[in-house]
Amino acid sequence: MKEYLIEFFEFNDWAIGRILDAVAPMPDKSEPVRLISHMIRAQQKWFNRITLEVPDTSLSWNGSPYSFEECTRMWKTQTGRWIAFLRECSEGRIGDHIIYQSSDGGKFSSTITEIALQLNYHAIHHRAQIMTWIRQQGVAPPPVDYILLKRKTLGP
Repeated sequence: MKEYLIEFFEFNDWAIGRILDAVAPMPDKSEPVRLISHMIRAQQKWFNRITLEVPDTSLSWNGSPYSFEECTRMWKTQTGRWIAFLRECSEGRIGDHIIYQSSDGGKFSSTITEIALQLNYHAIHHRAQIMTWIRQQGVAPPPVDYILLKRKTLGP
């Protein structure tokens, strides 16, 4: 499972990179920037729930969007942080339960595996929103299918 989670983060990193490249020349980047900023914050908040580096209440799911340049840099940094963390985890560790409190006061427990899967499924959801937005701007969105990253060319 550990290798699968790492590969999932690497795939999402590749896909977001292609999307950022497509959005870069566009004059209005506000919607992709808002969504990517939110995904970065989600990665930060969940990572912090595992590491307890700062009080959980100090991190928000939303906030002022980062700049496009910050999104590009911070996405790479935060995704790299998750990949490095997972590489250091044992298979047993990724099954550890993390206890956290929601903003409405509810107390919950989720495994590191469940959290990592949530982040990646969450990214797929918002990637689809960004791809729809790109298409609405009259631009063909970049292909980001998993198979494009993984397939091997065998000949012409």
